[in-house]
Amino acid sequence: MSDKQQGSVMSSEQAEMQKQEAANTLTLQQEFPPSRFTDKETYKAEEKALQEQLFHIQQAYFHQNRRALIVFEGWDASGKGGAIRRVTEKLDPRGVKVLPVSKPDEVEQAKHFLYRFWRHVPAPGNMTIFDRSHYGRVLVERVDRLASDTQWQRGYREINEFEETLHNSGVRIVKLFMHISAAEQRKRFEERLRNPYKRWKLTAEDLHNSRQRHHYISAINDMFAKTNTSFAPWKIIDGEHKWQARVEVLRVIVEALIADMNIVPPPLDEDLIGMAIKELNISYELSGI
Repeated sequence: MSDKQQGSVMSSEQAEMQKQEAANTLTLQQEFPPSRFTDKETYKAEEKALQEQLFHIQQAYFHQNRRALIVFEGWDASGKGGAIRRVTEKLDPRGVKVLPVSKPDEVEQAKHFLYRFWRHVPAPGNMTIFDRSHYGRVLVERVDRLASDTQWQRGYREINEFEETLHNSGVRIVKLFMHISAAEQRKRFEERLRNPYKRWKLTAEDLHNSRQRHHYISAINDMFAKTNTSFAPWKIIDGEHKWQARVEVLRVIVEALIADMNIVPPPLDEDLIGMAIKELNISYELSGI
């Protein structure tokens, strides 16, 4: 192939990539509509129904040896912790693991940035939740220059390959970004400062990150453009109103995990039922179980 032909092929590939990125691009909205919840009873009823459905999904994943990875990213004080509590509240703790992601230690810093995330890929029948994630490479490490330009720019491809590998091995990936306005974030910071039981949540790093908001907006939108894939799409959660955000998180997770799934419990072993009826001395119609 001649240099001219190679150049033409490369141009076509670049154009296709740019076209794909444009089609997949999400952006952070600037408008935050009022919450659709006006009373706590309605909110709690929807939350409870979705939690129960998620529990049934978890059981199906266990019986069918399915795996799920749920990724939470978002602004500081955007409600990630509260949403994760609602997600895990009714689940069997033996089948779900929450990984709170912070600064890598010295051993982890000496290895590839994905090393510590590969170690926590969910086992068959299990779900894993990343409270912040491998996207730190293209967010905080980019904004605070903790990674070189070459490293974080290469990170998009490495992340996509990581997630595609997981997808191809049967891991269902759900990626959520919790979005709030600068005004709402400031309000929540102030609430934490005034509440002695929440004060520990406010850190110098939170304040530093809030000053970098305009840089983060660029990094976040680039992240959406380059990593919103068909096998691991992003979902932006309007976190301005906590009740609505928690229900929306549950709804998105339920819809993503239940797709193409049969969550009907597996049939019972009739020999085991017969043994139990005999041992427990009970009268039971097998058809009614």
